[in-house]
Amino acid sequence: MLEPVGALGETVAAMLRRDPPARRSRMRSIDTALDDLPTGTDLLADPDAQRTWFVLAELDGRGVVGVSDRWNEHPDVAAVRHRLGDALEWAIRERVGPVMHCSADDLASRIRQDLSELDAPPLSAHLRSHGTVEQYRDFLRHRSLYHLREADPHTTAIPRLTGQAKAGLVEIQNDEYGGGRIERMHSTLFARSMAALGLDTDHAAYLNAVPAVTLAWINSLTLFASRRRLRGAIVGHLLALECTSSLPNKRYAEGLRRLGLGSAATDFFDEHVEADAVHEQIALHDMAIPFLRSEPAQSVEVLTGFRAAILFDADVGRHLLRSWSVAGA
Repeated sequence: MLEPVGALGETVAAMLRRDPPARRSRMRSIDTALDDLPTGTDLLADPDAQRTWFVLAELDGRGVVGVSDRWNEHPDVAAVRHRLGDALEWAIRERVGPVMHCSADDLASRIRQDLSELDAPPLSAHLRSHGTVEQYRDFLRHRSLYHLREADPHTTAIPRLTGQAKAGLVEIQNDEYGGGRIERMHSTLFARSMAALGLDTDHAAYLNAVPAVTLAWINSLTLFASRRRLRGAIVGHLLALECTSSLPNKRYAEGLRRLGLGSAATDFFDEHVEADAVHEQIALHDMAIPFLRSEPAQSVEVLTGFRAAILFDADVGRHLLRSWSVAGA
């Protein structure tokens, strides 16, 4: 389990260490801790809130070591998820900013506009030309929160979509899972990259070592995945990843080769250069646009998920570059 860093995490951890009660409990200490959390975008920088949401999401995913699986559907956990999830959703929407409705026909131009306006830090360029082995290790530690279970949160949208949008999503996810070959699963390739740099490949190995900004990056995605009404945000989030990953991954691979590392380290990134160039077209034309044709009311959610993916990734990139700059000063 994540080490608690505040009142909310401590009270939730104490609750989860027990066996689930037969009925809902009074949770005054948890309610008080929730009341005391920061609001708006400040919540995204709060390690207590971010670590707690991560644990709640893990209960519904791979589970948490030492915690009964029966807690996942318990009303006490549901109550905390509801309140903390609402606060997190509000913070994400505030971070993303106002989003206007968009038609399916206008989606391609809208995402091009967003990509031109959103400022991305030069993380991949730095790693390609100047990154050290230790900086790459740091980068992989942060990325491990998602890439060691790559595709899983987006897969939750499959039963929530219909028709061509569902088929497009499944086509992308089939590649993410290696076409049924475990050695080609993207999560397996990422684990190989980590191992090549001497890192622990357990998906929870570095949870207590990363800051709130990194947890917010993955938590925004698991929040979208946890709420059916945000299915458009999952579509938009995946669209953003597929539209923006080819060039950075090419640079990451080039930087690793510059450092003398071989295919075990670079295969993950090389795979994404080719695959995501294809996935970009599938994600837009075979998933997102058909989705908006079938559910036009979800356009704000699609663009919210798209912008959130770009913004939170940029936040993590800026954090890493700042930390390396300070360390090298």
